[in-house]
Amino acid sequence: MHQKQKFMANNKITTDKSTPGYWRVILNNPPINAIDDSMYDEVYDLVEEIENEPTLKVVTFESANPDFFIAHYSTAEPRSRFGKPKWVEASTRLAKSNVLSISLIRGRVRGGGMEFTMASDIRFASKEKAIFGQPEVGTGLIPGGGALQRLPLLVGRSRAIEIILGADDYTAEKAELYGWINRAIPDTEFDNFVSNYIKRILSFDKQSLSQCKETINHFGLADKGQLQATEDIFFTTFGWPGALARFPKLREKGIGTYGDFELNLGKNIANL
Repeated sequence: MHQKQKFMANNKITTDKSTPGYWRVILNNPPINAIDDSMYDEVYDLVEEIENEPTLKVVTFESANPDFFIAHYSTAEPRSRFGKPKWVEASTRLAKSNVLSISLIRGRVRGGGMEFTMASDIRFASKEKAIFGQPEVGTGLIPGGGALQRLPLLVGRSRAIEIILGADDYTAEKAELYGWINRAIPDTEFDNFVSNYIKRILSFDKQSLSQCKETINHFGLADKGQLQATEDIFFTTFGWPGALARFPKLREKGIGTYGDFELNLGKNIANL
């Protein structure tokens, strides 16, 4: 599909625009592809580009890191140029745009990374290589980027409580069973499946695609006001006693670095 390369690159996001009607976005923030405020700013700018490109039909998000799609939210870098990142606005606008957004998940995706994928329209995952989790409760925090609103819409109230309060890891097969993702696809078939699906979308008229998405959006989107209220609470949780007590232990164990603690976060976070 990519005969010639036309890349638009920022610091942590690269966008391949070589195929008419299709943008391929690659996320790359070593060592574990944590999503931080500067990456959120790049997403905000990307969403504006998406909205302003009338010929665009589909955009996919994937990771340059085979072990981590997006590890989780990180506060290790300077804050957003907006003060707090405009993630709620960016994710809401992406959902309401007339472009189909698809997360292509290989590796671990947890916390703010999982919330990133839930802001996209579709989630396809490698059956063998994708791992999912919302570990925030295990760190003394709460999910602040949309999981408390979007996850119940996908999996139902009881399973959302199970996932968020349990703070454990889930396989792609279990995530598919729960409705957390659209499909868990054998890794050997993954690229071919995605390529064929995108080719189908590109063969259809933009007007029909856009009208269908706009109509479906009347059902099942999270309320922006509730998303913003939860994000506001989230940024206060870094001062909660439980979080303050756990942060030194998390740093000692290796949070934010490539190693066993991050690779097996669901298991390790219950043993602080």
